[in-house]
Amino acid sequence: MKVLIVDDEAMIRGVLKEYVEFEGGTAVEAEDGMQAVNMCREDDFDIILMDVMMPRLDGFSAVKEIKKFKNIPVIMLSARGEEYDKLFGFEIGVDDYVTKPFSPKEVMARVHAVLKRGVQENKDIVSFEGLTIDMAGRNVLVDGEKAELTPKEYEILFYFVKNKGIALTREKLLMDVWGFDFYGDDRTVDTHIKMLRSNLKQYRKFIVTLRGLGYKFEV
Repeated sequence: MKVLIVDDEAMIRGVLKEYVEFEGGTAVEAEDGMQAVNMCREDDFDIILMDVMMPRLDGFSAVKEIKKFKNIPVIMLSARGEEYDKLFGFEIGVDDYVTKPFSPKEVMARVHAVLKRGVQENKDIVSFEGLTIDMAGRNVLVDGEKAELTPKEYEILFYFVKNKGIALTREKLLMDVWGFDFYGDDRTVDTHIKMLRSNLKQYRKFIVTLRGLGYKFEV
């Protein structure tokens, strides 16, 4: 367990670090949001304990920035317990919220709960080289950068992944992805796959064209 502790109060960082290390984990400290963002670019962490009110860059802004390039679980630490703050935190991808003053034992219990939940959710996350596909979260990363796919492109890609290595005809794709009541033709499939390949950049190679038949997702 490698934990990034982000708080402008050295005493709080020290107490949490002591508890993490007592449980056999590794703790790394950052004193503001900007430092946390830079550290996440250079290193990997299993979870982040992030204060809200900090100089240079606040916790919410830091989380939004980090989520652009890494999907690391986050527990927010704040002296403000307003419902608005909590809802905003969950909206931007925060996993849990602890109000100060808190018990370090409670924080560690929440850390373990979030990490345990993450193990279950990771069953829906698959990676092929630099292409990461989160089917539960409907999120696709290309070399760490979020790919902006249309809803239909997501559906096609997820369908390909679930049927990896299987030859799929255009008719099969139309039936299973668009539905039996769709009144389009084969060109609809080709057009959407062309756009999907463009968004996947160099990993377009995984979508193989089967001449005269259809497509196959092959790694």
